[in-house]
Amino acid sequence: MSDFVQFAHELADASGNVIRKYFRADFTVEDKPDSSPVTVADRLAETVLREMITEKYPEHDILGEEHGYQNTGSRWKWVIDPIDGTRSFVAGMPIFGTLISLLEHNVPYLGIIDMPILRERWFSLSGKECFYFSEQSGEIKVVCKASEKQNIEKAILYSADPGMFSSKQKPLYDRLATRVKLSRFGGDCYSYGLLASGYIDLVVEADLKIYDVMALVPVIQSAGGVITDWQGSSTFGDTWDGCVVAAASKELHEQVLGLLKVE
Repeated sequence: MSDFVQFAHELADASGNVIRKYFRADFTVEDKPDSSPVTVADRLAETVLREMITEKYPEHDILGEEHGYQNTGSRWKWVIDPIDGTRSFVAGMPIFGTLISLLEHNVPYLGIIDMPILRERWFSLSGKECFYFSEQSGEIKVVCKASEKQNIEKAILYSADPGMFSSKQKPLYDRLATRVKLSRFGGDCYSYGLLASGYIDLVVEADLKIYDVMALVPVIQSAGGVITDWQGSSTFGDTWDGCVVAAASKELHEQVLGLLKVE
């Protein structure tokens, strides 16, 4: 298992080296069929990661946002999002990240949230401690702990974009936002790292894909938080609708689910 851990960090290092070369540089932004943006940095970073995985573990499955699913029938699957928050990357905002996860029988075993410009990283094995690294701290590992906030009126809520919610979901989100102490938009995957470190208490989002969430699951859970869909399921299986609630405590999570129910 230590080989998986070391290799996952090598993947994060490699993707960061690619992405930093293009940050705030002159490049072409393309629109994918779903109108989401994609750049040469997204595609090249994922290509590098896939090549590294194939060389190291040729029998492993790989699922990535940009280059699809390579299915070998393995019990192990790497799920990668080279740039989570491409809109932030295109705009020169440094809050986008790289998400790397390893699944065993489709259950998240390992997760990394890497912020290549901020030089911060959250890492966890499922059921183990969550660690935070930063270049400023000299790569010292800090054990992460969610805030354990239980009162929704004292909670800080983040979501990436108000446009991610459908016409049916937005009123439910607005109902929640009126109850918390503070609500903000932005952050991309950075918000989940901040939740794991105890700085914010809630992340509520929608319209996500499987590569957007798999790396987050072990990070949030190992920090003592809860992460599920809006119905309270933590499986994120084939019927998952793309909605996520991450909370700093079980009590806070239950309050949020109650507010997100259609009456």
